[in-house]
Amino acid sequence: MSEEIRITDLARPLRTEMQRSALAYAETLEIELTSQSILHEASQATGLDDFGSLDFVARLELLCDEWGSDTNLVNLGRLSLRNKLLQHAKSRLLIQDVLSRHPEIHAVEVQAPIIVAGLPRSGTTHLLNLMAADSRLRALPLWESYEPIPLPGEAPLENGVDPRYQRCEDTWQMMQALSPLLAVMHPMSPDHIHEELELMGPNFSSYNYEWLSVSPRWRDHYYACDQTPHYDYMKTVLKILTWQDGDASGKKTRWVLKCPQHLEQLDVLQKVFPDATIAITHRDPVSVIQSAATMLAYGQRINRKQVDLEGLMSYWTDRVIHLLRACVRDHGSLSAERSIDVLFHEFMADDVGMVGKIYAKADLEMTALARSELQTFVDEHKRGKDGRVIYNLRDDFGVEPEQLRALFDFYVTRFPVKVEVL
Repeated sequence: MSEEIRITDLARPLRTEMQRSALAYAETLEIELTSQSILHEASQATGLDDFGSLDFVARLELLCDEWGSDTNLVNLGRLSLRNKLLQHAKSRLLIQDVLSRHPEIHAVEVQAPIIVAGLPRSGTTHLLNLMAADSRLRALPLWESYEPIPLPGEAPLENGVDPRYQRCEDTWQMMQALSPLLAVMHPMSPDHIHEELELMGPNFSSYNYEWLSVSPRWRDHYYACDQTPHYDYMKTVLKILTWQDGDASGKKTRWVLKCPQHLEQLDVLQKVFPDATIAITHRDPVSVIQSAATMLAYGQRINRKQVDLEGLMSYWTDRVIHLLRACVRDHGSLSAERSIDVLFHEFMADDVGMVGKIYAKADLEMTALARSELQTFVDEHKRGKDGRVIYNLRDDFGVEPEQLRALFDFYVTRFPVKVEVL
């Protein structure tokens, strides 16, 4: 039986010695969170200076200004955010460079991908990683999502490991040491299959920035803008990865992808991937909010001066409402032949069987080998094997589940999600 973990210090964290040391060290640093410094450092690190279209700079500056003016952000959090933006700037230079040298990449096809959409914490990660175990499908491991293009002249390490993989592994080891329970709630090992919205990062776009820090101004900008150009950018990076694999046409590659953001971008998703099969997961939204808010609150002990439980609950309740209202609004635009609703309780009861139903929609045969690969993954990745966090909405956030659930009548009357006892 896996260990049950109860976090009792969300509001007033009892930080570990390592956490205190990391926080203290970061306070000795001067962190320049500006677009100019980030772009300059990215150019120095890559030896490149062509960022392509400069429309992204306004988005980068918005993020720098919002995060830089956040007085509740500690230096360790500010450093982490700057490193993320720097990583995206370096990737943008590398992406632009490879496209300039190999314009034929634009002709690569991304054919009939299988795309999972659904609320965070609703089974999307397990479903994606499960299908990624099928050797016929191409998925995006975390290390490659962070650095899709290798640095110029960078060779494998002496042990044959890609340096990008090693950098991701080093970050994972640090995460486990610095935030052990966060690692339990949301594993981020290099081989973990990640969301393709990470590939929008070099275009400084997507709702991902909302997960990294308190970002209401970014959210409002995201709401106000057509996301089609950013989905097109992400698709172009998928073409680069396909080409790097040696598939110059794209006809030998079938991608499996996922991102919760797609729930509120279904029309854009279908415009950019018109032949996609779309699987939408559905779970009791109260369970989703409880899990997400707890995870984010735990993370705030190393990036913010004060943990804002009320603010997290308010923000992410509103955010989940927005995602689900958009899903309800646009669900009818999905092709019945190429889409499927995946109820969380049914998926948890028979995950391999549910994948078989998705494959039927995608015209992909469930072969004996595929079934074996999927079952092996299930057997080797039992839920909670590294511990299971016990959530408590009432005690931790002062919120009654039924009162919160009443906000989602519009959703639960549309989709037969199973109400979870909290």
